[in-house]
Amino acid sequence: MHIIETKNISKLYKQADQDIIALNNVSISFEKGEFTAIVGPSGSGKTTFLNCIGGLDSPTSGKVMIEDKEITGLSSNELIDFRLRNIGFVFQSYNLIPVLTAKENVEFIMLMQGLSESHRNKRSIELLNSVGLEAQLNRRPNQLSGGQQQRVAVARALASKPKFVLADEPTANLDSSSTANLLDIMSRLNKKEKTTFIFSTHDQRVIDRANRIITLEDGKVLSDKKIN
Repeated sequence: MHIIETKNISKLYKQADQDIIALNNVSISFEKGEFTAIVGPSGSGKTTFLNCIGGLDSPTSGKVMIEDKEITGLSSNELIDFRLRNIGFVFQSYNLIPVLTAKENVEFIMLMQGLSESHRNKRSIELLNSVGLEAQLNRRPNQLSGGQQQRVAVARALASKPKFVLADEPTANLDSSSTANLLDIMSRLNKKEKTTFIFSTHDQRVIDRANRIITLEDGKVLSDKKIN
């Protein structure tokens, strides 16, 4: 069974008097454990595609299937709950809550899921240790470097044990050292825990680590290559 499958999804936006086609009849499937980079020029549809498979946006037509569930037909509240329990997100801008510590940011998803305090405590410490931040548990985002904040964001994305993680340009604001560190962590989690990662990226350093590269152009799949 595919972990994700899109069936002929298209996304149109209205701009003044014309339709802008962000995605044009895209059908792609993903298996568990992939480390996939979605590439293409700005405006090719990368972020729109990620938003559609992550339930942050709905395609104008077509279907998005997560395992055996069609998410395109869910209500807003059902989508919120589905995302909370099934999908991890890592954004370019980190999106950490400024008043919470690193540990509290990671715990927040689990708190929303209604998990016990002891479970939240154990899992958040475990995850922050795994991304090398055991000494920064009680620091707030403004006390962390950009690379450290992005590692907190990765730990938070994994807190709910998601079916897959979507990362939208996660290295765009990071220097070479922080990028290599972050990719090492993600690659290790991918191999050790079979966590599925799907990236939208321009970054060659991310592309070089991927085991599959999908190229989008003008909202269409230009190529889809698996790397041995």
